[in-house]
Amino acid sequence: MLDVIIAIVVIILLTIGIVWLIDRFVPKKFKPVINLLLWGLIIYLGYITFMSVYKEIQFNQLKVKRYQVVIDRLIDIRDTQLAYKEVKGEYADTFDKLINFIDEDSVPITQRRDTLVLDEERTRAFGGVETMKTITLIDTLDHWFVKDSIFKGNSRYKSMADVGVGEPGAKFVLKAGKIEEIPVFEASVDKAVVLYDQEPYLIEKEKQAISIAGVKGPSVKIGSMEEVSTSGNWGKDLSTKE
Repeated sequence: MLDVIIAIVVIILLTIGIVWLIDRFVPKKFKPVINLLLWGLIIYLGYITFMSVYKEIQFNQLKVKRYQVVIDRLIDIRDTQLAYKEVKGEYADTFDKLINFIDEDSVPITQRRDTLVLDEERTRAFGGVETMKTITLIDTLDHWFVKDSIFKGNSRYKSMADVGVGEPGAKFVLKAGKIEEIPVFEASVDKAVVLYDQEPYLIEKEKQAISIAGVKGPSVKIGSMEEVSTSGNWGKDLSTKE
């Protein structure tokens, strides 16, 4: 984009120079027509330059609004996955599992406490001399429901798989597995899906973004299948939930 703008500005300056030369050296009877054509070209190139910059400004404003919708939905997925793992010991690999979990399951509220009990094996080894050992007990105090805690009774979780903006009917890609026996998950959507109705060159430029203030890389995602992480690949200012 910057190269295009520079090229247009150079052409405009060159055209102005040509107008000046014509004014100095071209016979008067030809000047009005030539000057009119050249000034028309200057105005046209100026318009193209302005629209190039303006389109990028509009694109940046639109992408932020769409990313905020996508990111808030990804955070819902992440929070539900964490609750799912707390109960199931692993992450869900389908949205049906997550939605059913929200509808049917609850997460226990537990309390850990240490207590002393008789160590029977060591007591026998010491000829009946009582020997104690410390064990940790986990008491279940109550349960909380994901539907009420994360979604506050809102039914938006039923459309959790939907991207919500961009290409109509688009869905997030959800993956789950393990890295060295540690559960991991990833939910993502390609930026081209979120920005599908925008100029291709702007989408391609956005997919190459590396700024920590925006969304890094070709997709908007949370979690990772390559490392143990539940973070998203966006700057903190893009989410209304974090």
